[in-house]
Amino acid sequence: MSARPIFILAGLGNASGTGGASARVFAKAGYNIALIARQSDSIHKFAAELKTGETDAAAFPVSEYNYKEVQGAFHAVRAHWPNAEIRVALFNAGFGIWKPFLQITEEEVDRVTDTNIKAAFAFAREAITTFKGQSISERGKRGTLLFTGATASWRGNTTTSAFSAAKFALRSLSQSLNKEFGKDNIHVAHAVIDGGIVTDLSKSRRGEEWASDQDRALSPESIANSYLYLANQDRSAWTWELDLRPAHEKW
Repeated sequence: MSARPIFILAGLGNASGTGGASARVFAKAGYNIALIARQSDSIHKFAAELKTGETDAAAFPVSEYNYKEVQGAFHAVRAHWPNAEIRVALFNAGFGIWKPFLQITEEEVDRVTDTNIKAAFAFAREAITTFKGQSISERGKRGTLLFTGATASWRGNTTTSAFSAAKFALRSLSQSLNKEFGKDNIHVAHAVIDGGIVTDLSKSRRGEEWASDQDRALSPESIANSYLYLANQDRSAWTWELDLRPAHEKW
């Protein structure tokens, strides 16, 4: 199992959305799976579901998404598979506040900043440090670092001041890292997810009719397949940013 490359993911929820789909897609593509997320019981259960005769998976729970906890979890992943290479790292964690600006509290600003910026910095630092010590693959890269963005990565709105500020920062971070570390054969990419993703929560809010309409709802499996496409790009033509939206999205 340890000979397989590792796909490390931060941000899982209950595994019904982008994080869970990405773990399944990369496991099927030949990766061992490292899961960094809150809710220890659920991620251990999901890791057990991913394990097969060929695929290994392990959970590395954190109590919060902040710099130290994400850094520590990343160190634990490397210790768990000391002889395997981490080839793809996806930062999928996020925390949003949708309130009028004057109603947002200092505590909410702190949590938005910790989750979307500080934790992302820690995750990126550990991923890039790891990649720099690895050999160049047949696709001409040492590793791929992916970030999940949102419509708020591009523009603010009346209730998204805190969330957009954080997502703007995440997008800028990914672009900066793309420019800085491309010369080291490290591929950094950002995906703007522009629309509603089908998850257990979104289905409960919007209904099964919406969830089954592929013209209107974003399939988490389709997003995951796009992430695999990015990981498989060779060095002659790397994408920095994808804009993923369903066919009938009007935002």
